[in-house]
Order: sequence, then C-alpha cells, then structure tokens
Amino acid sequence: MEMSLAHAQDIPPFSIIATAALVGVPLKTDPNLPSGSPPALSFSTGEELHGTGVVLRYLGRIATLPDFYNRDALSTAQIDEWLEYAPIFSSGADFEKACTYVDNYLSLRTFLVGYNLSVADIAIWSGLAGAGQRWEGIRKSKKYQNLVRWFNSILSEYPILSEVVDKYVGRRGIGKPKPVNLKESELNGIKNESNEKAKEEGSFDIDLPDAEMGKVCTRFPPEPSGYLHIGHAKAAFLNQYFAQRYKGRLIIRFDDTNPAKESSEFVENILSDLDTLGIKGEGPTYTSDYFPQLVEMAEKLISEGKAYVDDTPREQMQKERMDGIESINRNNSVEQNMCLWKEMIAATERGMQCCLRGKLDMQAVNKTLRDPVYYRCNPIPHHRVGSKYKIYPTYDFACPYVDSIEGVTHALRSSEYHDRNEQYYRVLEDMGLRKVHVWDFSRLNFVYTLLSKRKLQWFVDNGKVEGWDDPRFPTVQGTLRRGLTVEALKQFILSQGASKNLNLMEWDKLWTINKKIIDPVCPRHTALFENRVLLCLTNGPEEAFVRILPRHKKYEGAGNKATTYTKRIWLDGADAALFSEGEEVTLMDWGNAIIKNVEKDTNGVVVRLHGMLHLEGSVKTTKLKLTWLPEISELVNLSLVEVDHLITKKKLEETDNFLEVLNPCTRWETAAVGDANMRNLKKGEILQLERKGYFRCDVPYLRQSKPVVLIAIPDGRQQSVMKRP
Repeated sequence: MEMSLAHAQDIPPFSIIATAALVGVPLKTDPNLPSGSPPALSFSTGEELHGTGVVLRYLGRIATLPDFYNRDALSTAQIDEWLEYAPIFSSGADFEKACTYVDNYLSLRTFLVGYNLSVADIAIWSGLAGAGQRWEGIRKSKKYQNLVRWFNSILSEYPILSEVVDKYVGRRGIGKPKPVNLKESELNGIKNESNEKAKEEGSFDIDLPDAEMGKVCTRFPPEPSGYLHIGHAKAAFLNQYFAQRYKGRLIIRFDDTNPAKESSEFVENILSDLDTLGIKGEGPTYTSDYFPQLVEMAEKLISEGKAYVDDTPREQMQKERMDGIESINRNNSVEQNMCLWKEMIAATERGMQCCLRGKLDMQAVNKTLRDPVYYRCNPIPHHRVGSKYKIYPTYDFACPYVDSIEGVTHALRSSEYHDRNEQYYRVLEDMGLRKVHVWDFSRLNFVYTLLSKRKLQWFVDNGKVEGWDDPRFPTVQGTLRRGLTVEALKQFILSQGASKNLNLMEWDKLWTINKKIIDPVCPRHTALFENRVLLCLTNGPEEAFVRILPRHKKYEGAGNKATTYTKRIWLDGADAALFSEGEEVTLMDWGNAIIKNVEKDTNGVVVRLHGMLHLEGSVKTTKLKLTWLPEISELVNLSLVEVDHLITKKKLEETDNFLEVLNPCTRWETAAVGDANMRNLKKGEILQLERKGYFRCDVPYLRQSKPVVLIAIPDGRQQSVMKRP
C-alpha cells in the first residue's frame, strides 16, 4: 500500500523515517505541515494515522523483522513504554538524565526489550542520533559506555541507518530540524507576511570578502559564562548561513579563557541551546585545547621583542594607554621579561603583580593598538584543565591565534568589536600566522532589555529571577519558556538581514511573528478567574452529558477534548457584571441563553444568575459571546503567570547604572480554574485560553492541590486581561 508521511518542515520525524528504512517500507515525505504539527501517515485509501508513537507502532506491526513489535502482552507493553519515553531526548534539559537512565538500564542487556531488536530500540537510537553534535561528543568520550556500545552495535548491524543519517544531515549529524536554508526561509517565511512591506525586510545578499566556494570556514565562539541569549542566536544563525552559502564549514568553539566566570553547566546548556536552534557545526573545540601552544606563542613574542611583562597597576595602565604614555617596563630586556614571565607562570607573589602586554603602538590613533594585555595571572581552577595553569590569555590574544590555527577564513563579529579589527590583524601579523578576514554585523538590541551576561548574572545571584531560563530573561531558554518558538526567532533574525546598521528592536514585532506561527495550530481551552459567578439554567440538562469537540476548529492535528454540559455553569465575574435581565447571550460551543434574573449583594456585585437555554436563537444577534465552565469537581486549578521587563528604561546607555532603573514588579500570578482537559497538558505545550490569550504550560497537572502553571505569551498587541498588582 502506498504511503506518504507529512510532517513539519522544522522537525522531521527522524525515528519514523529511520524505522521505515530499516523495515523496508517506502515512504514519500512531504514537509508541508505547520510548525509544531505531529507527523501524519497517509494511505492511498485516504485514511491517516497521526502522531509519532502511533505511526511507529503501525510500522512495527507490519515489519517482517522477528519480534520487532508483535510479542506477548508484557513485552509489547514494555515496547510501548519505551516509545513514550523516547521524546525525552529532544528536551535539552533532560538529555543527560535520559542518557544516564538508559546507560544503567543497558548495563546487562543487548536490547531494550527481550533478546531481539524492537521498534523501541530504533526510537531511542533515533533520539540519540537526533541530538547531533551533543551525542557525537559523548560517543567519542568514555561516558555512558553501555549506551555507546548499544548505539554502535545497532549502527554496525544495520548500515541502512547510517545511510539515512547521511542522507538527511551528512557530517553535521542529525538535529531536530536540519539547518534552515536562510535564503529560502527569507523568501518563503518572511516575505509572505502580508503585513510586512518588502522594503522593511533585511537582506543576506552580501558577499564575504575573498570568499571561495567550498573553502569558507566560520566559527561561533561563545564564552561559557552564561546561557545563550537572543543576541548570540543571531551570531550563530549568521555564521551557519555563510558556511552553508559557500558550502564550507562552521566550527563551534568555546572561548574558555576566564575560569572565574565559566563552568561546565554553561557549556552543557549552550550546546543544548544550539541543538534547539538547529545550529550544527564541527566540534565543539575549546580555546583551552590550545593553552600549551598559546604559552609557546607568548614566549616566542617575548623572545622577538614583540611582548613584555608589565607590573604597572591596572588603573595607572589604563590612564597611560589613554594618554599614549609608554610603560617604564616597555623596553626591558628579553631576559628580564622571561624572568618575570616565569614568575607569572608560577603565580608567585611577584608574578601576580604582572601581566603580559603586546608591544604594538602606544601612539596609535586606534587605542586598541596601545599595547593590549595578552596574559593575566588567575589562580582560580579552570573547569576543564583544573589548576594546571595560573595564567590565562585574553580574548585579544587567543582569538586571532585559534581562528588562524583552526582554519577559520572569516571571523564574524558584532560591530561593537569594530575598533578592535585593526588590533586583530596586527596580532596575527606579529604571530606570523595566516590572515583571517573579520566581518562585522549589527548587534541585536531590544528595548527594556539587558544582554550583558555580567548584569544578567546579578539577577541570578541576587534571587531576582528563578535562573538563567527565567521567562523574564532574554536567553534562548528564557524566551522559549515564555512561549517563543524557534521558528519565530529564526524569522525575526532573518528579517534583520546581515546589515551592519545598529537598531534598537521592539519586542512586539517578534511576538507578532510568533503569534502567526502558533495561532493556526495551538489547541483552545477555557479558563475563568476566581471571581466567577454561577448561572443556573432552568431548562438545562438534568443529567450532565459530554460531547467530544476539536481542540482547534480549523486544525485536526490539535486533537479533541471532552466538554461537559450541566444545568449549572460558571461564568467570569467581569462578564456577569455586564448582563441585563432579559438579555440574550451566547454560550460558546453550546448556543444562546436568556438571562432572566441577576442577583447582587449589598455592594452591587453580581453573585448569582438565573436564565434559560434558547438554543434556537441566532448567535449573530447577541452582543456577548461568553466562555463558561460546567459546575463539576474535575475543574483544574490554574496559576496564570505574566512577566514584564526587568528594567524601566527603554534604552540603557553605557554610563547608566542598571540598578537605578530596576522594575519593582516583574512577575505576577492570577488564580483561575480551567476545563478538566487541562489535566492532560504537557510541559512546554502552547495553548490559547479563549478570550484570555496564549499561554505555555510551565508546570503540568500533578494533583488537585497544586495548580497547573501557565505562562502568558505576548501576541504583539493585545493588552493583558490579568490583574497586575
């Protein structure tokens, strides 16, 4: 039977594709579904199956491989359990925990279930392969030996899987989405936004200097001193774009030269964020991999008279550089410099007073050339090399060296580094290394937003936020937790193009793009605030009944929900305050009703309503279209969370103290109740509460006493319906 697999372009269902290839089922893939849509397997008969788990079970049942799915009841149930577990590998935060769990499970096993390969093995295997560089790095290490043994055994036994990986991703490994062709996305994703004028869109129609097809190499070198923010995301997308445009390479490198600020936690989360964004490259490499060579280069420059050790106090040094005054140590002999250099390496009391400076040009108009610092002492242990070194290179010294050594042809940097480009070239010249082209792009800045990791760290250290993934933070994890989609972030960055012009961006444009992505596919649910009022319908159903309704009237992929109809229903207090006796209103997903009586307390607040159904009435004639909930015990307690900017000043200048413009209230919660179907919400699921806006499930249902936490997603224009303190 001919089959076709439809899926979202940004998330190809690799486990289905791999399983179909393994069992010999030909599939015609069609990436035409909206972002976030579950895959759909269509048959020539017109019938369809929806969802990764459902399709995998079907393929397992028709496979000719022995015991691939059809086994005894217990074994089949165990396979089902693993199929439900497999999606955890797509969650960056839980990836390591999942690896640990499966590694321990496989310590005495060859396969996940029983003694034969099953569709469960392929589902988990695909999840690992789908983690791209993150998993490849683990395979090369000694970590998770049982898991790696099992993974390699399957790959060796079934080479067709390797062919599938190569076909879909090639040397960059498989990720949740393949790296987006930015030009195609620019044309098809951005320009079709009907409310955007073409002249407002950015352009990537820019050529890198001296770029040769097949020979371009770019790099993305984050410092592991915090989580990635959306400014970093722009840099990552640009580097990937130009590497792909010229059919070249992208290197992922950690610039880990400051042990006081860096940690393995940041490394892991940056890799996770890159995986989430679909950024695939070679590596990761680390600047710390080159510490021995960098020390040798420093000593070479000392011996050639191109660097010297200086014990000038820092503040005095800064003033002398500004005034063009040479240090008294600038003309010390090579022997004197080497002696003090050894003191620095040993981190003696004398050595700790010194730094190594390049001997460039103290009279240069460009002050970055006025003998910049190359090395400083720092006795703090490094997160990768421990206490082996007491001296660490500066970015100005290490970056050009590693760029040249690793084969980078074009170093893309935000325009804030423009004045340092001349220094970059001079350092390479003094080192005698191959030239690397520096190319500037504009930094991504937002109103009311801090992107400095130092300042963001202050909020974390002082308990002003929950962590680096706080929805108030401009980090990748923070914005995604607030409900931003990766596709929206990509489209927004693409709309800026590769321009060097500095712009202060409004958040509204980003959230407007996001709304256009989530609205066509996210399910609809109902919630009411605490001050709800009971409406008694005199001719309502004596016994409650249930109807199965679509969660999204125009998108079947959202699934269904069960709606209960009762004689007594709840309405929002704000709606009840608008009623007049005798008024006809519309109850959404039910029909019309006539308000017969409005009861108020002594303060004039509506406390109870009486009415009757008038289902034959026309919804076109009513002014009020109301959300409602049945009076049943299964309603779910909710906590609706809304957040605001951390600072109150639209644009923070360099001379401003951000502590003086802190927003006193940046997070507030509103209690509510939601329909019983919200017990099934999964963490990270995006939904719309009818007449209240879009939300992302942050804490799913655990028990009735603990509310489901939903974080409000801005839509670019709608004002909040929740009460602020």
